[in-house]
Amino acid sequence: MISTRRTAVLVGLLFLIATATFLIADALIVGVLDGTNYLVDAPANATALTTGALLAFVDGLAIVGIAVLLYPLLKDHSEPLAHGYVGLRVAELAAILIYLATPLLVVTVGDGLADGTVDQSASQHLSSLFQAQHDVAIVMVYLFTSVAGLILAYLLYRTRLIPRWIAILGVVGYPVLLIGTVLDMFDVIDVTQGAGLLAVIPGGLFELILPIWLLAKGFTTPDQDTAPTSVNPTGRTL
Repeated sequence: MISTRRTAVLVGLLFLIATATFLIADALIVGVLDGTNYLVDAPANATALTTGALLAFVDGLAIVGIAVLLYPLLKDHSEPLAHGYVGLRVAELAAILIYLATPLLVVTVGDGLADGTVDQSASQHLSSLFQAQHDVAIVMVYLFTSVAGLILAYLLYRTRLIPRWIAILGVVGYPVLLIGTVLDMFDVIDVTQGAGLLAVIPGGLFELILPIWLLAKGFTTPDQDTAPTSVNPTGRTL
């Protein structure tokens, strides 16, 4: 059985990997999709698009790995919520697969435009379609992230496996992300730019501070919370 300390280190590393891979992947993909004629230029940007897709896949594996590692620690406090957390992370992986399909489709269509197997007149419509697919996938990812993150933060707060001030950051931050995501679905804001990014910041801070704490301190165990007092031969506590 993996020790609690090792679990904390692995979870911390996976959180950092998930955050880094997602940020880099989106920067690579958006950097191409923001181009005026990005489908025509796709063959030249195939490396960036493919790398972005692979990094997004690593992100998805990392978040599922986090859920699997945390499950034994969380299920003793609420098995239904622990099951729900794992299930939502798996659903988030499915959303990430939709997300990473966009750059791969762009590469395929771009190659088709280059060799003439895809009609040039379709490029404008396909261009808008792929951008919309990317935007929808981002919203789906954030939707699952916000609910799963709220469950995790609540359980960490309840179990005191980490300092409660860190857990509170997640308990507050993920509902903010959820509200922002819902507003994005109704075209009120865009969580990927402008003022909409404010919805991402609190949860993002939680996902940065939590792994740093886990790597440095690990989880708080019951023994650490209630360390027995020592008694010297005179009968006085130390």
